[in-house]
Amino acid sequence: MFKYIASFILVASVSVGYLVANDNSLTIGQDAPLFQATTIEGKEFDLKALRGKVVVLEWKNHKCPYVVKHYTTMNMQELQSWAKVKGVEWISIVSSSPGKQGHLSAEAHKELVVNEKSNASHVILDESGDIGRMYHAKTTPHMYVINETGKLVYEGAIDDHRSARQKGLWAATNYVKDAVRATLEGQEVEIAQTPPYGCSVKY
Repeated sequence: MFKYIASFILVASVSVGYLVANDNSLTIGQDAPLFQATTIEGKEFDLKALRGKVVVLEWKNHKCPYVVKHYTTMNMQELQSWAKVKGVEWISIVSSSPGKQGHLSAEAHKELVVNEKSNASHVILDESGDIGRMYHAKTTPHMYVINETGKLVYEGAIDDHRSARQKGLWAATNYVKDAVRATLEGQEVEIAQTPPYGCSVKY
């Protein structure tokens, strides 16, 4: 009996890290919501100005174990670099509010980006959570791919390795990479929406 209860508690504790839901998600094929923001470098950012390019949005919390998995293995940085070489704009967005896990000042984030060797094109602090709520971002990571005409072509998990553990990561199907590749080749994204997984966004 004790063994059963312990197993149940273990499963429940692991599941807390997941927020698997597509309720209130954006619709594939719709215009991606436009927004303006200021990057950690103090530069003005306007999503509309990136029309004509493929754009990836990555919701991030550097303290989240699922995000840590991708950055300590360099999986995220390699994906960012692969995308940027192909002319893709990669935007990392932090929607952690002040006092919540993952929140840092712009200066601290600049140092973090250097230390983790991030290859993101831009990093945006969404302290109000307005951008995150606009996109119904639920987890870190939560990924979006926008095509050259501004349409949303992918939304959901980064891959099918739904664990904070590194083991098995390299055998995972990377939905973001597949979506970017298909979009650049002018093809329809085969898997366009998946349930995101990770830590809840700390609004």
